[in-house]
Amino acid sequence: MQDPTELFQFESDTSPSQLQELQASVLVVALGGFIDAGHTQRLMADHILETHESRVIASFDVDQLLDYRGRRPVMVFDRDHWSSYDDPSLLLHRVVDKEGVPFLLLVGPEPDYQWNRMVEATSTLIKTFGVDLTVSVHGIPMAVPHTRPLGVTAHGTNPHLVTGNDPAFGTVQVPASFSSLLEFRLGEAGLDAIGFAVHVPHYLGQSEFADAAVLGLERVRAATGLDLDLRELAATAGLNRAEISRQMEESDEISAVVRALEQQYDTFLEGRQQRNLLATDLSDLPTADEIGAEFEAFLKDVTEDDEHGDERDDETGDDRG
Repeated sequence: MQDPTELFQFESDTSPSQLQELQASVLVVALGGFIDAGHTQRLMADHILETHESRVIASFDVDQLLDYRGRRPVMVFDRDHWSSYDDPSLLLHRVVDKEGVPFLLLVGPEPDYQWNRMVEATSTLIKTFGVDLTVSVHGIPMAVPHTRPLGVTAHGTNPHLVTGNDPAFGTVQVPASFSSLLEFRLGEAGLDAIGFAVHVPHYLGQSEFADAAVLGLERVRAATGLDLDLRELAATAGLNRAEISRQMEESDEISAVVRALEQQYDTFLEGRQQRNLLATDLSDLPTADEIGAEFEAFLKDVTEDDEHGDERDDETGDDRG
Protein backbone atom coordinates (compact mmCIF):
# COMPACT_ATOMS: atom_id res chain seq x y z
CA MET A 1 0.00 0.00 0.00
CA GLN A 2 1.22 3.49 -0.85
CA ASP A 3 1.74 5.91 2.01
CA PRO A 4 -1.79 6.82 3.25
CA THR A 5 -0.63 10.21 4.52
CA GLU A 6 0.01 11.28 0.92
CA LEU A 7 -3.75 11.20 0.33
CA PHE A 8 -4.35 14.31 2.42
CA GLN A 9 -2.71 17.58 3.28
CA PHE A 10 -3.24 20.03 6.10
CA GLU A 11 -4.39 23.51 5.17
CA SER A 12 -1.76 26.26 4.96
CA ASP A 13 -2.99 27.81 8.22
CA THR A 14 -2.77 24.44 10.01
CA SER A 15 0.87 24.02 10.93
CA PRO A 16 2.24 20.90 12.67
CA SER A 17 2.71 22.96 15.83
CA GLN A 18 -1.02 23.69 15.88
CA LEU A 19 -2.21 20.12 15.68
CA GLN A 20 -2.25 19.73 19.45
CA GLU A 21 -4.45 22.81 19.71
CA LEU A 22 -6.94 21.32 17.24
CA GLN A 23 -7.71 18.19 19.25
CA ALA A 24 -11.31 16.97 19.14
CA SER A 25 -12.89 13.89 20.69
CA VAL A 26 -15.59 13.28 18.03
CA LEU A 27 -15.43 12.72 14.26
CA VAL A 28 -18.66 12.78 12.23
CA VAL A 29 -18.26 11.07 8.85
CA ALA A 30 -20.52 12.16 5.96
CA LEU A 31 -19.02 10.71 2.79
CA GLY A 32 -22.12 9.72 0.88
CA GLY A 33 -22.48 6.03 0.23
CA PHE A 34 -24.33 3.40 -1.75
CA ILE A 35 -27.65 4.77 -0.50
CA ASP A 36 -28.86 7.72 1.57
CA ALA A 37 -32.65 7.69 1.55
CA GLY A 38 -34.26 11.08 2.03
CA HIS A 39 -30.84 12.71 1.53
CA THR A 40 -30.54 12.26 5.30
CA GLN A 41 -26.77 12.50 5.55
CA ARG A 42 -26.39 15.41 3.15
CA LEU A 43 -29.11 17.47 4.83
CA MET A 44 -27.55 16.88 8.25
CA ALA A 45 -24.00 17.71 7.16
CA ASP A 46 -25.07 20.83 5.26
CA HIS A 47 -27.05 22.00 8.28
CA ILE A 48 -24.10 21.55 10.63
CA LEU A 49 -21.81 23.63 8.43
CA GLU A 50 -24.44 26.33 7.86
CA THR A 51 -25.33 26.80 11.51
CA HIS A 52 -22.04 26.31 13.39
CA GLU A 53 -18.64 27.96 13.27
CA SER A 54 -16.20 25.86 11.25
CA ARG A 55 -12.93 25.89 9.34
CA VAL A 56 -11.27 23.44 6.96
CA ILE A 57 -8.16 21.91 8.47
CA ALA A 58 -7.32 19.21 5.91
CA SER A 59 -8.25 18.18 2.37
CA PHE A 60 -7.95 14.95 0.41
CA ASP A 61 -6.59 14.42 -3.10
CA VAL A 62 -9.84 13.61 -4.90
CA ASP A 63 -8.00 13.00 -8.19
CA GLN A 64 -6.72 9.77 -6.65
CA LEU A 65 -10.07 8.78 -5.14
CA LEU A 66 -12.88 9.63 -7.58
CA ASP A 67 -14.13 8.19 -10.85
CA TYR A 68 -14.94 11.38 -12.75
CA ARG A 69 -16.48 9.54 -15.70
CA GLY A 70 -18.64 7.44 -13.40
CA ARG A 71 -20.23 10.53 -11.79
CA ARG A 72 -19.30 13.56 -13.85
CA PRO A 73 -19.07 16.92 -12.04
CA VAL A 74 -21.41 19.64 -13.26
CA MET A 75 -20.24 22.52 -15.46
CA VAL A 76 -22.24 25.55 -16.63
CA PHE A 77 -22.12 26.74 -20.23
CA ASP A 78 -23.14 30.39 -20.63
CA ARG A 79 -23.89 31.35 -24.25
CA ASP A 80 -20.33 31.12 -25.60
CA HIS A 81 -18.11 30.06 -22.68
CA TRP A 82 -17.82 27.78 -19.67
CA SER A 83 -18.66 29.88 -16.63
CA SER A 84 -18.29 27.47 -13.70
CA TYR A 85 -17.19 24.02 -12.61
CA ASP A 86 -18.52 22.18 -9.57
CA ASP A 87 -15.13 21.09 -8.32
CA PRO A 88 -15.52 18.01 -6.08
CA SER A 89 -13.81 18.18 -2.71
CA LEU A 90 -13.34 15.91 0.27
CA LEU A 91 -12.66 18.02 3.34
CA LEU A 92 -12.05 17.68 7.05
CA HIS A 93 -13.73 20.50 8.96
CA ARG A 94 -13.20 21.53 12.56
CA VAL A 95 -16.61 22.58 13.86
CA VAL A 96 -17.58 24.17 17.17
CA ASP A 97 -20.90 23.38 18.86
CA LYS A 98 -23.13 25.90 20.69
CA GLU A 99 -21.13 25.48 23.90
CA GLY A 100 -17.78 25.97 22.17
CA VAL A 101 -16.87 22.26 22.13
CA PRO A 102 -14.91 21.31 18.97
CA PHE A 103 -15.52 18.24 16.81
CA LEU A 104 -14.47 17.11 13.34
CA LEU A 105 -16.68 16.65 10.28
CA LEU A 106 -15.44 14.72 7.23
CA VAL A 107 -17.57 15.72 4.22
CA GLY A 108 -17.45 14.93 0.53
CA PRO A 109 -18.20 12.26 -2.08
CA GLU A 110 -17.59 8.66 -1.16
CA PRO A 111 -14.26 7.50 -2.63
CA ASP A 112 -14.52 5.28 -5.69
CA TYR A 113 -10.96 3.99 -5.36
CA GLN A 114 -8.37 3.09 -2.70
CA TRP A 115 -10.78 2.35 0.15
CA ASN A 116 -8.18 0.57 2.28
CA ARG A 117 -5.68 3.38 1.85
CA MET A 118 -8.40 5.93 2.62
CA VAL A 119 -9.31 4.02 5.78
CA GLU A 120 -5.67 4.18 6.87
CA ALA A 121 -5.50 7.89 6.08
CA THR A 122 -8.67 8.58 8.08
CA SER A 123 -7.37 6.47 10.96
CA THR A 124 -4.18 8.52 10.95
CA LEU A 125 -6.21 11.73 11.27
CA ILE A 126 -8.29 10.15 14.06
CA LYS A 127 -5.11 9.45 16.02
CA THR A 128 -3.54 12.81 15.16
CA PHE A 129 -6.47 14.79 16.51
CA GLY A 130 -7.21 12.54 19.48
CA VAL A 131 -10.65 11.36 18.33
CA ASP A 132 -12.32 8.96 20.76
CA LEU A 133 -15.57 8.32 18.90
CA THR A 134 -16.39 8.20 15.17
CA VAL A 135 -20.04 8.64 14.18
CA SER A 136 -21.95 8.25 10.92
CA VAL A 137 -25.59 8.75 9.89
CA HIS A 138 -27.47 7.86 6.71
CA GLY A 139 -30.99 7.00 5.58
CA ILE A 140 -32.29 3.62 4.46
CA PRO A 141 -35.66 3.03 2.73
CA MET A 142 -38.32 1.15 4.70
CA ALA A 143 -41.98 0.32 4.00
CA VAL A 144 -43.42 2.58 6.69
CA PRO A 145 -45.62 5.72 6.61
CA HIS A 146 -44.24 9.20 7.17
CA THR A 147 -47.09 9.84 9.63
CA ARG A 148 -45.65 7.48 12.25
CA PRO A 149 -42.46 7.78 14.33
CA LEU A 150 -39.30 7.02 12.38
CA GLY A 151 -37.14 4.12 13.44
CA VAL A 152 -33.36 3.86 13.65
CA THR A 153 -30.97 0.94 13.30
CA ALA A 154 -27.92 1.57 15.47
CA HIS A 155 -24.64 -0.31 15.04
CA GLY A 156 -21.24 0.05 16.62
CA THR A 157 -17.86 -1.46 17.30
CA ASN A 158 -18.64 -2.10 20.95
CA PRO A 159 -21.90 -3.39 22.50
CA HIS A 160 -21.94 -0.61 25.09
CA LEU A 161 -22.32 1.93 22.30
CA VAL A 162 -25.70 0.54 21.23
CA THR A 163 -27.32 -0.42 24.53
CA GLY A 164 -31.10 -0.45 24.37
CA ASN A 165 -31.08 -0.97 20.61
CA ASP A 166 -33.82 -3.34 19.38
CA PRO A 167 -32.57 -4.47 15.94
CA ALA A 168 -34.84 -4.44 12.91
CA PHE A 169 -32.48 -6.80 11.09
CA GLY A 170 -30.98 -10.20 11.67
CA THR A 171 -27.96 -11.33 9.67
CA VAL A 172 -28.04 -9.89 6.14
CA GLN A 173 -25.59 -9.25 3.31
CA VAL A 174 -25.58 -5.70 1.91
CA PRO A 175 -23.36 -3.76 -0.52
CA ALA A 176 -20.48 -2.17 1.36
CA SER A 177 -19.97 1.55 1.82
CA PHE A 178 -16.81 3.38 2.76
CA SER A 179 -18.31 4.47 6.08
CA SER A 180 -19.25 0.90 7.00
CA LEU A 181 -15.77 -0.33 6.10
CA LEU A 182 -14.21 2.44 8.19
CA GLU A 183 -16.37 1.46 11.18
CA PHE A 184 -15.41 -2.19 10.71
CA ARG A 185 -11.68 -1.43 10.56
CA LEU A 186 -11.85 0.88 13.55
CA GLY A 187 -13.49 -1.93 15.49
CA GLU A 188 -10.69 -4.29 14.53
CA ALA A 189 -8.26 -1.71 15.90
CA GLY A 190 -10.16 -1.50 19.20
CA LEU A 191 -11.50 2.02 18.54
CA ASP A 192 -15.04 3.23 19.19
CA ALA A 193 -17.33 3.94 16.24
CA ILE A 194 -21.10 4.07 15.97
CA GLY A 195 -23.53 4.50 13.10
CA PHE A 196 -27.23 5.27 12.77
CA ALA A 197 -29.36 4.18 9.81
CA VAL A 198 -32.57 6.20 9.90
CA HIS A 199 -35.63 4.40 8.49
CA VAL A 200 -37.07 6.60 5.73
CA PRO A 201 -40.45 5.87 4.08
CA HIS A 202 -39.35 4.41 0.78
CA TYR A 203 -41.79 6.50 -1.24
CA LEU A 204 -39.78 9.51 -0.02
CA GLY A 205 -36.39 7.93 -0.58
CA GLN A 206 -35.46 10.13 -3.53
CA SER A 207 -36.81 13.34 -1.97
CA GLU A 208 -35.36 15.57 0.71
CA PHE A 209 -36.93 14.33 3.94
CA ALA A 210 -35.62 16.55 6.70
CA ASP A 211 -37.43 14.66 9.48
CA ALA A 212 -34.87 11.88 8.99
CA ALA A 213 -31.98 14.35 9.21
CA VAL A 214 -33.44 15.81 12.40
CA LEU A 215 -33.64 12.36 13.96
CA GLY A 216 -30.09 11.57 12.81
CA LEU A 217 -28.79 14.77 14.37
CA GLU A 218 -30.64 14.01 17.59
CA ARG A 219 -28.91 10.62 17.72
CA VAL A 220 -25.52 12.27 17.15
CA ARG A 221 -26.25 14.68 20.00
CA ALA A 222 -27.24 11.84 22.32
CA ALA A 223 -24.22 9.69 21.42
CA THR A 224 -21.63 12.47 21.67
CA GLY A 225 -23.02 15.04 24.11
CA LEU A 226 -22.47 17.78 21.52
CA ASP A 227 -24.85 20.75 21.69
CA LEU A 228 -25.93 20.99 18.06
CA ASP A 229 -28.51 23.45 16.75
CA LEU A 230 -31.69 21.82 15.44
CA ARG A 231 -33.96 24.80 14.83
CA GLU A 232 -33.48 25.49 11.13
CA LEU A 233 -33.44 21.80 10.25
CA ALA A 234 -36.65 21.28 12.23
CA ALA A 235 -38.24 24.18 10.36
CA THR A 236 -37.28 22.60 7.04
CA ALA A 237 -38.81 19.33 8.22
CA GLY A 238 -42.05 21.17 8.91
CA LEU A 239 -42.10 22.51 5.36
CA ASN A 240 -41.49 18.99 4.02
CA ARG A 241 -44.43 17.64 5.98
CA ALA A 242 -46.66 20.44 4.74
CA GLU A 243 -45.77 19.69 1.12
CA ILE A 244 -46.44 15.97 1.59
CA SER A 245 -49.80 16.79 3.21
CA ARG A 246 -50.67 19.04 0.27
CA GLN A 247 -49.97 16.26 -2.20
CA MET A 248 -52.04 13.84 -0.15
CA GLU A 249 -54.98 16.25 -0.16
CA GLU A 250 -54.80 16.50 -3.93
CA SER A 251 -54.74 12.75 -4.54
CA ASP A 252 -57.11 10.12 -3.19
CA GLU A 253 -54.70 7.44 -4.41
CA ILE A 254 -51.82 8.85 -2.38
CA SER A 255 -53.99 9.13 0.71
CA ALA A 256 -55.18 5.56 0.31
CA VAL A 257 -51.63 4.22 0.08
CA VAL A 258 -50.51 6.13 3.18
CA ARG A 259 -53.58 4.95 5.12
CA ALA A 260 -52.81 1.36 4.15
CA LEU A 261 -49.25 1.72 5.45
CA GLU A 262 -50.55 3.31 8.65
CA GLN A 263 -52.94 0.42 9.23
CA GLN A 264 -50.18 -2.13 8.71
CA TYR A 265 -47.87 -0.20 11.02
CA ASP A 266 -50.50 0.09 13.75
CA THR A 267 -51.52 -3.57 13.44
CA PHE A 268 -47.97 -4.79 14.01
CA LEU A 269 -47.48 -2.29 16.80
CA GLU A 270 -50.58 -3.44 18.63
CA GLY A 271 -50.00 -7.13 17.98
CA ARG A 272 -46.48 -7.16 19.37
CA GLN A 273 -47.04 -4.56 22.07
CA GLN A 274 -43.82 -2.87 21.14
CA ARG A 275 -43.02 0.81 20.92
CA ASN A 276 -42.03 0.59 17.30
CA LEU A 277 -42.97 -1.61 14.37
CA LEU A 278 -39.42 -1.42 13.11
CA ALA A 279 -38.18 -3.61 15.95
CA THR A 280 -39.96 -6.57 14.30
CA ASP A 281 -38.41 -8.97 11.83
CA LEU A 282 -38.00 -7.77 8.27
CA SER A 283 -40.12 -10.70 7.11
CA ASP A 284 -43.10 -9.06 8.78
CA LEU A 285 -42.73 -5.76 6.96
CA PRO A 286 -44.76 -5.02 3.82
CA THR A 287 -42.78 -4.95 0.59
CA ALA A 288 -42.98 -2.69 -2.40
CA ASP A 289 -44.48 -5.55 -4.42
CA GLU A 290 -47.26 -5.88 -1.88
CA ILE A 291 -48.09 -2.23 -2.16
CA GLY A 292 -48.31 -2.59 -5.94
CA ALA A 293 -49.19 -0.20 -8.70
CA GLU A 294 -50.73 2.43 -6.43
CA PHE A 295 -47.49 2.78 -4.56
CA GLU A 296 -45.52 3.26 -7.77
CA ALA A 297 -47.85 6.11 -8.71
CA PHE A 298 -47.33 7.62 -5.27
CA LEU A 299 -43.56 7.48 -5.60
CA LYS A 300 -43.74 9.21 -8.95
CA ASP A 301 -46.01 11.99 -7.69
CA VAL A 302 -44.00 12.72 -4.55
CA THR A 303 -40.65 13.01 -6.33
CA GLU A 304 -41.76 15.16 -9.27
CA ASP A 305 -41.41 18.93 -9.32
CA ASP A 306 -44.49 20.94 -8.47
CA GLU A 307 -45.16 21.95 -12.05
CA HIS A 308 -45.27 18.29 -13.04
CA GLY A 309 -46.68 16.97 -9.81
CA ASP A 310 -50.27 16.41 -11.00
CA GLU A 311 -50.41 14.39 -14.18
CA ARG A 312 -53.84 12.96 -13.63
CA ASP A 313 -55.43 15.53 -15.94
CA ASP A 314 -53.12 14.42 -18.73
CA GLU A 315 -54.22 10.84 -18.21
CA THR A 316 -57.87 11.78 -18.96
CA GLY A 317 -56.89 12.73 -22.50
CA ASP A 318 -58.49 16.17 -22.13
CA ASP A 319 -57.04 18.53 -24.74
CA ARG A 320 -56.82 21.95 -23.14
CA GLY A 321 -55.01 23.52 -26.08
